[in-house]
Amino acid sequence: MLKFYCMPWSRASTVFWLLEELSQPYEIEIIDIRAPGGVPESYRQIQPNKKVPAIDHDGTIVTERAAICIYLADMFPEAGLAPPIGDKRRAAYLTRLVYCDSVFDPAVAARAQGWQYVSNNFSFGLFDDMVTNLEKLLSRQPYAVGESFTAADTQLAGGINFTMNILKVLPALQVFKDYVARATDRPAYQRYAAKEAELAKHATPPPFAGRG
Repeated sequence: MLKFYCMPWSRASTVFWLLEELSQPYEIEIIDIRAPGGVPESYRQIQPNKKVPAIDHDGTIVTERAAICIYLADMFPEAGLAPPIGDKRRAAYLTRLVYCDSVFDPAVAARAQGWQYVSNNFSFGLFDDMVTNLEKLLSRQPYAVGESFTAADTQLAGGINFTMNILKVLPALQVFKDYVARATDRPAYQRYAAKEAELAKHATPPPFAGRG
């Protein structure tokens, strides 16, 4: 059985989308990372920093979004969401997946917090360099890895959608808008969005709730 540890409208959301793309049965366990008393210490046995997402697949625990995506897409190849080992597209696929966690996320967080720094201060580099890189990438191809949708797009499009439309940190470039529209125009995305919205009715709201 596949168990998904998550919190609505959090960094787990993009994995939630991926799970719907896989069309495999899974169960959800809400971890209220926003609860006043914090997350119970017992959850550290699953995720050492008490963060989401995490998965438990028949006793195998996987944490960190990139690792979860690689694991799931490879474990269920029939979904066609990952270039197989030996495919020339595999390198770009892995690069884009890890980029979302190692560059995109921290660069956006630094900008949201108003940090001033030079590129060499942090391994993820500058926000403007990240934006330029993604603008060039998505101007020359429709998806993260080329012509077809992959698990990398659940992470990249999900991240762009959230940080551009909800956090209002990423610039609303037309190339980003077009990419998000393409990637989210999928039945799996609609299923995920409906399920998350329902779960959110019963969860502690995020700090950005109600913002335009």
